[in-house]
Formats: sequence, structure tokens, C-alpha cells
Amino acid sequence: MIALRGRRFFGRAKVFREKVSGAKTDRPELAKAIGRLEPGDVLVVTRLDRLARSTRDLLNVLDEIGKRGAGFKSLKDTWADTTTAHGRLMLTVLGGLAEFERELIRARTGEGRTRAKACGVKFGRPRKMTAHQRQEAIQRLIAGETQADVARTYNVDAATISRLAAASPFEQGAVGDLR
Repeated sequence: MIALRGRRFFGRAKVFREKVSGAKTDRPELAKAIGRLEPGDVLVVTRLDRLARSTRDLLNVLDEIGKRGAGFKSLKDTWADTTTAHGRLMLTVLGGLAEFERELIRARTGEGRTRAKACGVKFGRPRKMTAHQRQEAIQRLIAGETQADVARTYNVDAATISRLAAASPFEQGAVGDLR
């Protein structure tokens, strides 16, 4: 359950009930509740885990609430309250830990990529045509065949052949503009 409380409700709360799990990021009722927030409003949830399942998602939601000039409170998790100095401190510490965790993940991922490259792993989508096929296709284009005919021969899209025909600083033998 999510409720909005603020000056514009004069002590009454507008209640939004989400039927989708808090683990999902696409939650229509939450989006409606955040969309209706005005400066001075407070978004109140029964429990923090009803709002978000991950730290990253929680921080994103709290950032969006903060951008609207509103506050946030959790009834069961009293430390999660952006309307008090203590609550903001706790959420700032939580945000710092999340940022630290993201940096660790980024560093580990970078090290893993470096090791994989050193072992000869190639990243990205595999090429549709071998080097020999690419060279052969370029020669056929120079000879005057259409890009569509060459593409059908190699069972690739005409756009693939079109990219071969475009001058490339990375490959020798690229054909000029043959459109």
C-alpha cells in the first residue's frame, strides 16, 4: 500500500494499492503516486520492501520523489524517512554503500574483460561473413553486381553488403560509394 499525505489533502491520504510485486520496476500505481506528488507531500509506504526489492531501485525511486520536492516515509522501517535529518543521514549512508558496490562491480567487470581479451576472447556480435567472403563480395561489387544480388548469395541482408561497400578506414579493399 502506498499513500500520499500532504497539504493538498488537508489531512486525508490518497491510497494507491499496487497489485504488482515490488521486485518489478514497471509498477503503474507507483508511477501514478509519484506523478501526483507535489512539493511538501509525503509518500508513505507500509514497509520498505513493498516499495523496492533492490538498493538501486530504492535509490532511483527516492531520487524521483526528491526531485518533486516531496518526502518519503516507511511505517515499519522508521529509519527510512526523508522528512527527518536522521532519516536523510541513513539514506545517504545507504546511497554511499550502493555507489561503492557499483564501483566494485565495475572494477571486477573491467578486470574480467581484460583477462578475457588476453586469452583471445572476442567481444561483440560475430561477423556474418568471413574475411574471404567479404573480400569476394567487394570484388563482385567492383565488377558491377548489385548489392541485393551479392547479399542473396551470402544469405545476408543488403545492409551488410552496403556497409562493406562504404569506405572503411579499418579494412583494405573497401569500395567507394556504389549506391
